[in-house]
Amino acid sequence: MTALTAFKLIDSGEWAAALESGSYNGSAVDRADGYIHMSTATQLAETARRHYAGRSGLMLLAVQTDALGEGLVWEPSRGGDLFPHLYGPLPVTAVGAVRALVVTDEGQMRFDDGGNAP
Repeated sequence: MTALTAFKLIDSGEWAAALESGSYNGSAVDRADGYIHMSTATQLAETARRHYAGRSGLMLLAVQTDALGEGLVWEPSRGGDLFPHLYGPLPVTAVGAVRALVVTDEGQMRFDDGGNAP
């Protein structure tokens, strides 16, 4: 089986807290829904536009899905696309890369390192 990468946009303060505790328990929306929302590379731009427009101080986590076990479930959402949902905390050890960014008012991701989205 090929390892896949899922992506999670979070506040930089939430990431700092996750690094201290060893895991991320999700945003207020995640906790209310009962799982941590993530996106594939193809879904990421639309997720940023819909849910993070106009926000700064964000981190993009690249999560190695093979490290998540049975807590990761692919479920249909917008338009029938399958989205990765994690039922349980996200261990920081499953995060392969982290990038700082802002999402413009128009919903475009702008990375501090000047690079493009995955």
